[in-house]
Amino acid sequence: MKILLDTCTFLWIVSDSPELSETSRRFFIDPNNEILLSVASVWEIIVKHRLGKLPLPEPPDKFINTWRARHDIESLTLNESSVLQLSRLPEYHKDPFDRILICQAISHGLVILTPDTHISAYPVRTEW
Repeated sequence: MKILLDTCTFLWIVSDSPELSETSRRFFIDPNNEILLSVASVWEIIVKHRLGKLPLPEPPDKFINTWRARHDIESLTLNESSVLQLSRLPEYHKDPFDRILICQAISHGLVILTPDTHISAYPVRTEW
């Protein structure tokens, strides 16, 4: 199964946060699953860090690359076919980063690992 991490899920995984659900931990550690982090999440982490809303122990580029490599998390690029899904999405959720993840999940047939119940209103599979 191909699993797309929500940004908060990635951050909770790398910090071993108690906010991460047991179900999510099982999906993440299952060797049969391919784990992906969207470039949209990378962008969100950098933006929030620069705004002072997301403290990190090191610069975002080093932090993200280190933890992606440590956990064998693949990068998911953003392509036009994913972005074009945006024109079909209803306005259930206003967060632009989450909307990009939804578009990528639709376009690539991915499961989003997220606690965000607003995302499940869209035609994507979510797990938490």
